[in-house]
Amino acid sequence: MSDIKGRIHSFQSLGTVDGPGIRFVVFMQGCNLRCGCCHNPDTWEMSAGTEYTADEVLAKVLRFCEYFGDKGGITLSGGEPLLQSEFAHELFTLCHKNGINTCLDTSGSLLNYDVKKLLTETDRVLLDIKYADDESYRKYVGCSLARPLEFLAYLNEQNIPVTLRQVIIPTLNDNAESVIFLNELRKKYSGIDKTELLPFRKICQVKYDDMGIDFPFSHIPAADSEVIKKLEPLLTK
Repeated sequence: MSDIKGRIHSFQSLGTVDGPGIRFVVFMQGCNLRCGCCHNPDTWEMSAGTEYTADEVLAKVLRFCEYFGDKGGITLSGGEPLLQSEFAHELFTLCHKNGINTCLDTSGSLLNYDVKKLLTETDRVLLDIKYADDESYRKYVGCSLARPLEFLAYLNEQNIPVTLRQVIIPTLNDNAESVIFLNELRKKYSGIDKTELLPFRKICQVKYDDMGIDFPFSHIPAADSEVIKKLEPLLTK
């Protein structure tokens, strides 16, 4: 393998909400978007983080293989892992050689040669579809809705299983229209086999305060369990 290095923010050894089963989660450094609900502003800057080779990360993953079972494995999150697709491809290739399942947690805002190469070694994608309209995407995310939809279409062409995810944010997307939009995508693309609604939380406020920057959604209330319970039944229709 090459000596390419990836910039990594942190690791989580036994993640349970980052894909199927028990996952070793790698939070990559760097993000091309500025989502209003972002919980990890400390991953934005590409120049931060710590450099690792793929072999060094694999060595960490292998220590936890016994916990993965049939469904678990490694998940690359962030930040935006697609920004370091060459490194991610090398890491995922090594993981597959060691029988480790691979998963990407991404915004789907990039699709180029290196990303497509990475996807050849990706077993599942957790894809965030944040809003149902282009105006909200441009205002609260920093890209057009067309980008993740193009990414989703490509995943479907490549027969890569997809989990659709949406953070439910009161006053912005906590409505039937948002869930119906996710359902329409599920009907259109057979590769989507799971949809998850995640409640907006504000535990990240301390990170913004420590960094001396404004949390754009500080004025928005957190989503309580009743909001999710109200919307989840719409996923089955």
